[in-house]
Amino acid sequence: MGKYNMHVLVCGGTGCHASESETLLQNLKTEVLEHGLENEVQVIVTGCFGFCEKGPIVKIMPDNTFYTEVTPDDARVIVEEHLIKGRKVNRLLYTHPETKETVADSKHMDFYKKQLRIALRNCGFIDPENIEEYIARDGYEALARSLNELTPEQVIEIIKKSGLRGRGGGGFPTGLKWEITRKSVSDIKYVVCNADEGDPGAFMDRSILEGDPHSVIEAMAICGYCIGSSIGLVYIRAEYPLAIERLKTAIAQARDYGLLGEDIFGSGFNFDIELRYGAGAFVCGEETALIHSMEGLRGEPTVKPPFPSVSGYFGQPTNVNNVETLANVPPIINQGPEWFSTIGNEKSKGTKVFALAGKINNVGLIEVPMGTTLREVIYEIGEGIKDGKKFKAVQTGGPSGGCLTEKHLDTPIDYENLIASGSMMGSGGMIVMDEDDCMVSVAKFYLEFTVEESCGKCTPCRVGNKRLHEILDKITQGNGTREDLDRLRNLSHVIKDTALCGLGQTSPNPVLSTLDNFWDEFVEHVVDKKCRSGQCKALLQYVIVPENCVGCTACARNCPVNAISGERKEIHLIDQSICIKCGVCMEKCKFNAVLVK
Repeated sequence: MGKYNMHVLVCGGTGCHASESETLLQNLKTEVLEHGLENEVQVIVTGCFGFCEKGPIVKIMPDNTFYTEVTPDDARVIVEEHLIKGRKVNRLLYTHPETKETVADSKHMDFYKKQLRIALRNCGFIDPENIEEYIARDGYEALARSLNELTPEQVIEIIKKSGLRGRGGGGFPTGLKWEITRKSVSDIKYVVCNADEGDPGAFMDRSILEGDPHSVIEAMAICGYCIGSSIGLVYIRAEYPLAIERLKTAIAQARDYGLLGEDIFGSGFNFDIELRYGAGAFVCGEETALIHSMEGLRGEPTVKPPFPSVSGYFGQPTNVNNVETLANVPPIINQGPEWFSTIGNEKSKGTKVFALAGKINNVGLIEVPMGTTLREVIYEIGEGIKDGKKFKAVQTGGPSGGCLTEKHLDTPIDYENLIASGSMMGSGGMIVMDEDDCMVSVAKFYLEFTVEESCGKCTPCRVGNKRLHEILDKITQGNGTREDLDRLRNLSHVIKDTALCGLGQTSPNPVLSTLDNFWDEFVEHVVDKKCRSGQCKALLQYVIVPENCVGCTACARNCPVNAISGERKEIHLIDQSICIKCGVCMEKCKFNAVLVK
């Protein structure tokens, strides 16, 4: 890269792919060639910059100019104005939603100010399909040091001292898991990377694999050295074609460079990696279900112990870590456990990657130190709620987590505090809701997902969650009773106490957290038969305001079920027994004569 004066970095993550970033990339390369700049300017595809709300993203180096919402048609103006004339294209710069000031450098954007990128350190900076760019940023140094300077026990001790815990949701100490697997006696052991990311709204692991696959490959090899394994397996859902493609490319390059295969770095250590594909089952994020799926069996969990570290893939000791956990390993070895352990707080060290989504101004992928508060994430990094609406709740931990409210905004984000608040860290999904969201419907949505994704092996999850969903559906249809609220809480606790695996044990969390934090909304649904957010259509009533009705018949003519009566120039009436709550009458009325009660 050194021979070029300027580099144009184009986001190649899935989100920007969907917004024509590939065409933009080709257009930029074409413009560079047509203007004779091919010896001065290099156009590079990178991983996700994280600022998905404003993609596609183009960054110009070395001046660090950050362009947002760039279209393929903008390629010419970027080349002619910025690269040739040295003038920034102001209309493509980020504009602060409140101050309306343009910000040219990402370092001065609120979205990035409080972030600390360790797992995402290379995403948006390097070409993920070029191993030399990874090597230029200290890539494979940690593997070389581990194999040539440290014993497996010393490497494990470094990981233990760092305080790194599993980022897949469980939070189990990573170094301790490696140590247990190392002590298990067997001629064959396996290193498994869990890339089966199934939470709604989550895209952390996918983005790491798309933007920095070599960091995961290097970490898997280090883990193999530590536990005594020569075989690595990546279990990745087949719905991630871009991540799979880049992972395959990275594995092939690592083999070509002698960083996978036999006698790595002349140390006598052999290690190679294969891919295993999942079919999108959420339960296969649980390690025993994942292992069964890789074995060609139904993706169902089993009772632990024995843990996979003792008896896993085909009965052999197996170490399972998720993508984000592994991405933290190389920098910990390179910079030392003390460096990592100073980030975060007492029990939760380092950083955490979150997929920030929902009713928030800055949707995207973020990485913050453990202990950062929800308020900082939502109002500083996320720059508040869309359209000036009022914040209502944030769901952390996906279907396994809970809904936290305004009283929780100053809660530090770490494993223990989130659990104490009625939620959990999970793999890192964070969905923000505003005043227009119905929390009963939100709980129902997550139960729908859980019911669909349950493997069906144990009765509490298979039957219990179905009954929970039926009660919630009954409430949203306007047929709920106070006794149903008691049933919801009691059944939720039974499921938590008796389900076989983490999916079932945590599935009632959205119900319990919404019952605790939004009890008045549940009462309104069952007593007053009202939904304050207007999301539960069965509880809505469309009525005609007599003083505003001019008898134009627009509402009656467009009603699909003929629920509206009245002659021309007379006040109309809606028959509530026929009305299907479609809202067409309100949409067609030009006189504000139709309201929702």
